Amino acid sequence: MDNTNEKIKKIELNQARMASSSEDLLDAQAHVWNHILSYINSMALRYAVELRIPDAIHKHGKPITLSQLADALCINKQKSHGLYRLMRILVHNKFFDKVSISGQEEREEAYSLTRVSRLLLRDDPSSLAPFALAQTDPIYIDPFLHMSEWFRDECPSAFFTKNGMDIWEFAAKDGIMNQGFNEAMASDARFVGSILVRECKHVFEGLKTMVDVAGGTGEVAKAVAGAFPGLKCIVLDQPHVVAGMEGSENVKFVGGDMFEFIPPADAVFLKWTLHDWGDENCVKILRKCKEAIVESKINGKKVIIVDIVVDEEKQPQEATETHLFMDLLMLAHCPGKERSEKEWAKLFAAAGFKL
Repeated sequence: MDNTNEKIKKIELNQARMASSSEDLLDAQAHVWNHILSYINSMALRYAVELRIPDAIHKHGKPITLSQLADALCINKQKSHGLYRLMRILVHNKFFDKVSISGQEEREEAYSLTRVSRLLLRDDPSSLAPFALAQTDPIYIDPFLHMSEWFRDECPSAFFTKNGMDIWEFAAKDGIMNQGFNEAMASDARFVGSILVRECKHVFEGLKTMVDVAGGTGEVAKAVAGAFPGLKCIVLDQPHVVAGMEGSENVKFVGGDMFEFIPPADAVFLKWTLHDWGDENCVKILRKCKEAIVESKINGKKVIIVDIVVDEEKQPQEATETHLFMDLLMLAHCPGKERSEKEWAKLFAAAGFKL
């Protein structure tokens, strides 16, 4: 009897181990599948922006049913099931809320905007729709399909491996890509600029002049100059970027090379600039920044940097994941990277800054 009980226990133990092992394997498979297919999240977001789903819901003025949304978007009636499935994953990813409303005969499901999808409204000053469209465009995605090749060649980036030139040369030659890139950067600059003048006023107080290096269409400079009327801003960028840009009394556009010369000012501003470059080039840029502010006679002359600081230990998982995504984006598109606080400090010291 004892032997029989022991055999039963061993069988049960083995079954438990097998069940646990199978569960672990299925969990591992699910993890692999999720990452294989996660690009579909980005594509679903692109379709939402291209179809202008957020705008249709916003224009409707209240939660919208699937049939109403299909009509507003001029969706082929036979493909409304596809719209339902697209909205299902967008709701799952918190771009839209699904609510219940009173219908003619019974309650119906309807969709409403969230704080996230409001950032995708085309006419909103803080819209990130151009950024979403640019970063999901094939010109930016294709280099990732050449990363394995890039690891074995001599090119500075996978973008170079794919296109035979760096991203800046490509933009200078391709008007459509240049326009899309400028619109994407402008949308992000408007978003960041509105927060800077609201939350970081102390950084700009007392300044008379500021140079926005690689400032694109000048959205940050416009926001800062608007908040501080006595502040004169110069936007420095490549000639093809600022060509045709109209300045104002407080914002001037200058075409040039930041590696060669940065106009003198009380402050130099760099947003999303240094992460495009390797350490050696960053030190060169920072030294040019130091030269630009050295002639200033005001107290508190400074270099202002808006960029990512990677901290895998202290930051929330989603923030860290976004930072690591951006780091690989820099790896694929530029010879740049995202940096930790220690890596930033090392750059500042190498460029001759004491603080």
